[in-house]
This record gives sequence, C-alpha cells and structure tokens, in this order.
Amino acid sequence: MGKASRWHGVVNRLAALALALSLVPGASGAQQPQGSITPNYKDADIRQVIEAVGAVTGKNFILDPRVKAQVTMLSSTPMTPEAFYEAFLSILSVYGFVAVPSGNLVKILPDANARQVPGAELAAGGGRAADDLVTRIIAVKNVGAAQLVPILRPLIPQYGHLAAHPASNILIISDRASNVERLQRIIERIDTDSTSDIEVIRLENASAAEVVRVITTLGQGAKTEGAAPPATVVADERTNSVLLSGDRNERLRLRTLVAHLDTPLQEGGDTRVRYLRYAEAKGLATKLQAQYQKQGGAAAAPGGAAAAPAERGEVSIWADDNTNALIITAPPKTMKAMMAVIDKVDIRRMQVLVESLIVEVSADKASELGVNWAVGDSNLKNAVGVTRFDLPNTGGGGLVGLAGAVKSGDATAIGSAIGKGLNLAVGRVSDSGTSFAALINALASDANTNIVGTPVLVTMDNEEAEIKVGQEVPFVTGQFTNTGATSGTTSVNPFQTIQRQQVGLTLKLTPQINEGDAVLLKIEQVLSALAASVRGAADLVTTNRSITTSVIVEDGGTLVLGGLIQDDLTEKQQRVPILGSIPLLGQLFRVDSTTKKKTNLMVFIKPTILRDDAQAAFETNAKYNYVRNQQLAMNPGHVRLMPGEARLTVPPIAPAAPPTLDLRQLRLDTRPPAAEPAGDAHDSSRQPAP
Repeated sequence: MGKASRWHGVVNRLAALALALSLVPGASGAQQPQGSITPNYKDADIRQVIEAVGAVTGKNFILDPRVKAQVTMLSSTPMTPEAFYEAFLSILSVYGFVAVPSGNLVKILPDANARQVPGAELAAGGGRAADDLVTRIIAVKNVGAAQLVPILRPLIPQYGHLAAHPASNILIISDRASNVERLQRIIERIDTDSTSDIEVIRLENASAAEVVRVITTLGQGAKTEGAAPPATVVADERTNSVLLSGDRNERLRLRTLVAHLDTPLQEGGDTRVRYLRYAEAKGLATKLQAQYQKQGGAAAAPGGAAAAPAERGEVSIWADDNTNALIITAPPKTMKAMMAVIDKVDIRRMQVLVESLIVEVSADKASELGVNWAVGDSNLKNAVGVTRFDLPNTGGGGLVGLAGAVKSGDATAIGSAIGKGLNLAVGRVSDSGTSFAALINALASDANTNIVGTPVLVTMDNEEAEIKVGQEVPFVTGQFTNTGATSGTTSVNPFQTIQRQQVGLTLKLTPQINEGDAVLLKIEQVLSALAASVRGAADLVTTNRSITTSVIVEDGGTLVLGGLIQDDLTEKQQRVPILGSIPLLGQLFRVDSTTKKKTNLMVFIKPTILRDDAQAAFETNAKYNYVRNQQLAMNPGHVRLMPGEARLTVPPIAPAAPPTLDLRQLRLDTRPPAAEPAGDAHDSSRQPAP
C-alpha cells in the first residue's frame, strides 16, 4: 500500500513537470509566438497548476494544507507570463484562496484568513494585480467615517474587513485591490463639501411669508426616516426675501421651487392689470365677466374673518378706456384660464382690401316723323279742322300757338312753340278768308353711355364697413298755400316741404377670412342716379340699382356679383282714321316714333387680404401714387395767368421705415419660464412706457 502511494506521488510530479515543460516559453516551437503561453486545464489539481505557475514565473509558493481543489481554465489565445499569473490569482479568488506575498515567497491560503496576513499594499502600482489582497487607510474629511460603515458593509466580501476610527475619522479597508479601488471611488463621491452657506432670494411677485409657509408645509409631508436633515427656510418680510440654509443640493431644489412660485401670476395679490394691444377693453371686459362670473354664495375665511373676493371665487373685471387695459380680480386658477383666453383674443387681425368694379354701357336711339294740320277762318282763330299728335319733342302751344306767334312776330313765343329737331311749317294765315297751316317735325337722336366706377374699401376681418359717394338731392314732398287777411288786405303765403335723399353709390360689406385664402363677403351695394325727365312725372326721377348677396372669393380673385343686360324697343304711331292708313298720302296724317334702348350693367368684386403691415403699405402706396400721377398728368406746369403759383398736388409718399426694436418688450428674467398656452401669447406683465 505504501509503495503504491509513493508511486502515485511520483506520477503526479512527473505529470506536473511535463505540464510545466509544455508551458515554458518556446517549448512548443513554431506553434506559438515567442514568450506566450496558452494554458488549458480541465479538472486539474490546483497544486499542479501552482507548480506550473511557479515554473513559468519563477515564483516560490508555500501552500496551506487546506488548499485543495479541482480547477478548470480554458484559454484560446496566447498570454504573457504576467497575464498568466494574473489569471492564476483570479483562479484562486474563484475557488476561495488568496495569494499573500511574503518576501520572495507567496503564501497560498484560504481567503478566510486573508484579513490576518499582510497584503500587497506596499507594492508599486505596476506590480500589484487586481486580485492582490491589500489593506488601505482612507481619511474622510466632510462626513463621519462611522456613518459610511453601514453604507459600505454590503460591498465587502466575508473575508474582507471594514472598520472606522471615529477619533481620527478614517476608514480601514482590507480586500482585493480591485474592490478597494471601487470603494475608494464611492467614498470620494460621498465625501464632498456640503457647505451650509446662506442664500438670500429676493422675491418680485409673491409674498415671502406665503412662499415659506408653502415650502414648510411641503417639507413636513415629505419627511422620511433616515433622510438628510432638511434645509432651513426663513422669510424676511421687510425686504420680501427668502433665506435658505442647508445642503447645497437641497438649497438648489428649494431655489427652483421658490423661482416657480415667484411668478407674475399673483402680481398685485389676486388683482392683475392686463394691457391690451389690439382688442377693445370695454367690450372684452363685459364678455369675460359674463363668462367667468361664479354663481354661488360667499365662503367664510379661516378665523371667522370675511374672505377676500378672490378666495370666495368671485370674479371682478372692469375696463380702463384711457389705457385700454383690463383690471381683473379672480382666483389663481380662473386668472390663468382668463389670461390664456385673452392671449388668443388680443391678436392683430388681418384686413381686407375690397375693390368693386361697376360697368354700365348703354345705347339709346330714337326717330320721330309727324305732320300736324290746322284749317280755319282768318288768323286760325276758329279752326274748323285740326290734327294734333303728341310729338314728344314739339314745343308748347301746338300748331295754332305757333301760327299766332309767327303772326305776332314774338321771337320768344316762336322759340317756345318750335320743338326739337327739324320743324317745317307751310300754310297761309291772313286777316280774311280761310287760313291753313301744316307743321312737319322730324328728329333722330343717338345717345351712348359708358360708366365705370371703382369704389375701394378697406376693413378688418369680421368688421362691417360702408362707403358712400353721391349727392343730397332735394325732392318736393308737399306744398300748401295759405290765404288770409292782414290789416284789411289779402295775402297769399305759399310754402313747400322738401326732403333730401342720397343719390350716388353706397357700398356696405362684412368680410370673413377663412382658414385658407378665401374670403366670405356679405355685400350690400346700391347705385342710384338722376334719370332724364319723363313726361308726366311730377318731380325728378332717379334710377336705382341694388345688390344684396353673400359670396366666397379667393384672395386676389375677381367675381361677378350680378348685372343686367336689357334691350328695350318702343314703336308708336298716331294717325287720323282712314286717312292715316292711305299709302304714301297717309304720312301726312300720322306721326311715327321709334325708341330703342340697350343697357349692359355688370358689377364685379375683388378682395385682397392684407396679412401684415408690409402688404398694407404696398397696396396703399399703389393707390396713392395712382392718384398723384393723375393729378400730375391733368395739372402740368403752373397756374395759368398767375406766374409763380404752382398747382396743388398731393406730396410724394414717404418710404416705409424699417422696423424698430421696442425696448418695452424686452425683459431680463433668469427665472424658469412658466408654462404658457400655445399660439400667439403676449407678455401680460408689460407696463406702458412713461
């Protein structure tokens, strides 16, 4: 039995020697690089691995009798002897052993005894491996060393050691070098300078006492066991400041909270003054009051005192017309919602330039031919035969009147009796015997009318606008004659009542801009004018053309609103029965008149959206320069017969000034921005410049 045991030991030593020879650098010839090792173990005795490491690195090992294990190590790439030794230390760490340097020897011990032996803490940085056992003393400066022991204890393995020395405020750590380095980095991050400086935060909008009350209430509800001591918050009501003292991180958190609470939302307590830029304060105040007025009774304030209007939920809004501002008193939640509504309403609205084109082309033609006869005694005083046709253009008095005027030689009476056109009179008028006369009247007239009117009107979106261009024409509405006696005489007092009416062009419209580029127009247009005299009319006659409609037109497009195309033909014949129907001869006993009138009337509309001041200035300059050029073309040079006097013209329009920076809209604010609604929001805290 003893011989077999000795033989088995010899075999193991031979195997270890063979393994060591196989791991010696260069033992494998050309199969591995010079100075490299590729170790591979599978269930090998750890003592054989130690012998191989000693053969490769030249180190001497002393093994504790308890060092026994079957290890496995697989390597696919060659490694240097130094790397092989570090891998060997990792194997010892995995299987619960530790290598302790002791002079020129290395002790292999179970890690349970590691804390009792010296390690490699004195070795240089390059001569100490990650798995070497080291003992390090770390001085703590800002926190208590004893407070760090419970925090770091879970990070120390069972064989390691961690202790604190409160008197010198140091930590003693014994463990492998890699873990000690990790613990030291953790301690450095914890051991920071927690300065307890006092910060003074001056409030601009909120009350310091109210802010401290809110923060204190919040801190009492957030206390947890084992937490760091909270910061101290004190209010200075004289300067309306908040004083903070404590940990720097805690002070940073509280400073952010104070900046958020110190927002303009509570400016002036529960009352704010909001200056409007575009909207009308008086009208907007009425609408907001109706929208946000809370219904219900008042609530009592704590302590039995009467609650403030804002605390009771009441809303008070009134407008200042002089500054176009709203003065609002409301609870914070209602105030925030109201400010969001005002931001949406108080915006610059777009404008619409509307050009209306009125075109009227008419042609009026008339032809007349007629004969009037009269036969009677001397001077035609007693006519025994006469024809009188109502010629539209004959003068007063008829044929008999014309004969009397001719005999009397009165030029005025002759002119009144002769009508328009060609008048040819033949006959015999004498003091005795039979007198006769014939009046031939012929007239042809042509009238062409071409009227073009272009009224231009600019208005804001959803605002009604009206333009009137015309004359006040008097119309007789009644007349009366008062006859009475005064001082024995009779007096006549006639009088008339007259009413003046607008005659001309009236354009009234309301534009509404859609989401796209279209404009909805509600249009009411009236065009009236004085017409020619009409036989039988008691007074002046006016023509009236009116359009009332709603249309949608694209921006810059032209649309026809309406019109009239009319042809009017009137043929009239007056004749003596039987005689007037005789061919050729019947022309002497009749009057023919023909009237033909053709009217073409069209009304067009063209809207242009003025989205900004640049486009409004462009359209204005175009119209202004057009009028000025018309004046210059019609009035060249100086005033006739007055040397040195220039004709009046509008001055040239000044070029548009570049936009200027409004310093009132700039505000230096280092506080975090408060949440604001999307869209075109404005700074409600802006005050007017003095």
